[in-house]
Amino acid sequence: MKEEKLGYIFAVIAFLLWGGVAPIYFKEVAAVTPLEVISHRVLWSILILLPLLFITKQTRVFISVIIDSSKLKYLFFSTILISINWLVFIWAIGNNKILEASLGYYINPLINVFLGFIFFSERMSRNQYLAIFIAFLAVLYQFLALGSIPIVSLILATSFGIYGMIRKKVNIGSIAGLLVETLILLPFAFSYLYYLYVNGNLEFINADSYISIMLSLGGLMTVVPLLLFNGAAIRMKLSTLGFFQYIGPSFALMVAVFIYGEELNSDKMITFILIWIALLIFSIDAIRNKLKKDKNEN
Repeated sequence: MKEEKLGYIFAVIAFLLWGGVAPIYFKEVAAVTPLEVISHRVLWSILILLPLLFITKQTRVFISVIIDSSKLKYLFFSTILISINWLVFIWAIGNNKILEASLGYYINPLINVFLGFIFFSERMSRNQYLAIFIAFLAVLYQFLALGSIPIVSLILATSFGIYGMIRKKVNIGSIAGLLVETLILLPFAFSYLYYLYVNGNLEFINADSYISIMLSLGGLMTVVPLLLFNGAAIRMKLSTLGFFQYIGPSFALMVAVFIYGEELNSDKMITFILIWIALLIFSIDAIRNKLKKDKNEN
């Protein structure tokens, strides 16, 4: 099998896990407080990432990061952002807002372009301006039609967008970077779990064995999609990989509607259609720019 085709398989599975399996997983532990779920996610991720660090021979990268105060500073902020992203996502799943979560990850590519324009003075094309304006209209329409701003969507899109921007700035391996981030969270996670244990509220012990097993799988749910994504990234063009990211929110949307019965009424549908139009314009523009670049290089 060609490496590029293998990359396609890895990408599809990664985004299937993120968009299709993750909502179901977090729905299964919805009775547990989001903070305890995140704490277990941190703890079990570390237990997986530590051996992977040695297997992938990233120990030197890890050491170089922890002795570099400037990189640690960036990773401290990225840790805050990914924690917010995790917390809001888990809360959204438990409160029947999977549709809002999926909308957030549809918006994310447009947020990335906007952040590049604001913080890195990256030029935007006319079509990109149009796409972001249509996305703004989608949010405005939801506010006017439903009487509420899609806060969950905006927090997920913005937090993940800024997180990606910071990680790009630091530019370290995903395993080493995620291990540093989880180690930063470890004292808080362990303290919170100990607090729950002392007060007799630790669901990992008090709940049935099924919940305990599901909580212990939090590390796999965090690390496996990331490894598959990295495997895809090194085997295919990043411009191609970018289009695969729409698989995640598409699966999440289907899970929300067809498995959990979340209502996709006409107003919400219009919001999604506007976002899809914006993404279509954005994607066509990206394809044209890529073809033009390839032609110039040849």
